[in-house]
Amino acid sequence: MADAGMNDAGGAGATHDGGERPREGRGPRKDRGPRRPKRDVDGWVLLDKPVGMTSTQAVGAVKWLFSAKKAGHAGTLDPLASGCLPIALGEATKTVPFVMDGRKVYRFTVRWGVQTDTDDSEGQPVETSDIRPDKAAIEAILDSFRGEIEQVPPAYSALKINGERAYDLAREGVQVELAARPIVIHSLELIEQPDADHAVFEAECGKGTYVRSLARDMGRMLGARGHISALRRTRVGTFAEEELVPLDTLRARHEELGGVAPIESLRPVDIGLDSLPALKVSPADAARLGRGQSIILRGRDAPILEGPVAITAGGRLVALGEAEGAEIFPKRIFHPAK
Repeated sequence: MADAGMNDAGGAGATHDGGERPREGRGPRKDRGPRRPKRDVDGWVLLDKPVGMTSTQAVGAVKWLFSAKKAGHAGTLDPLASGCLPIALGEATKTVPFVMDGRKVYRFTVRWGVQTDTDDSEGQPVETSDIRPDKAAIEAILDSFRGEIEQVPPAYSALKINGERAYDLAREGVQVELAARPIVIHSLELIEQPDADHAVFEAECGKGTYVRSLARDMGRMLGARGHISALRRTRVGTFAEEELVPLDTLRARHEELGGVAPIESLRPVDIGLDSLPALKVSPADAARLGRGQSIILRGRDAPILEGPVAITAGGRLVALGEAEGAEIFPKRIFHPAK
């Protein structure tokens, strides 16, 4: 939180940023054993999601390892993708929207020559090309995909059409037509070309971006056709790759502790709020906010704020609020650990 003097958090997060295309069936449940009492666990697990697992499965695994009552995630990743999947437990689920609004960084490999119906390597070919673009050709088109652009989401996505998921309609053979929508790609760079068939890119983008669509559209513009063959998310907001914890590490630590949650891997509830102004209030004002009442900031040095603020008292996050000048209205209340 910057100091100013201030999908669906309870389940899976939004289905945009990684563009999850769920697999058929529910998949393996390796971490599911006998039912255990759930407990209040508050904080973030910065998971390095493995390839082959859906985001929903990853949340379920972490929720089980911590015996948590409530869990959610901040930005879906495809089963094909690995990397940064921030998982919120307990009170941290109230901060998910702010984390999801943060920029995301992806490193991905495009396989030229084949466009698939899912825009990734798990789909069926729909178009092919003998063209293999060189470095100059690729770099010549990158500006077309930087900044604010219009993007058509993949047909195999979780977006709804007349109340039905697009991927369900696509599986049934229904022609899916999704409208283009504005997204922002802050940067897009060609990193390397391991061979003529592949190119590796890094992109920093805003909420709602589908990397699969980016690969598809670059392939079309180059006349080469293309699809994602590898995808890794290296950053979500302030959560960086070097902070991530592999799921296998959590499982091993859980076993070492005799079935006890690896609490040392839990990060504070407020770590996802660095982009919000931070407001410190008195215990009396914190109590008012906790009852759902607004407060007035008084005094010559009282900050004049507008918009969302993170409110603390005694070093503890007590509320997310909306500031309108000197008046602060509570929007999300955080309860102290029991």
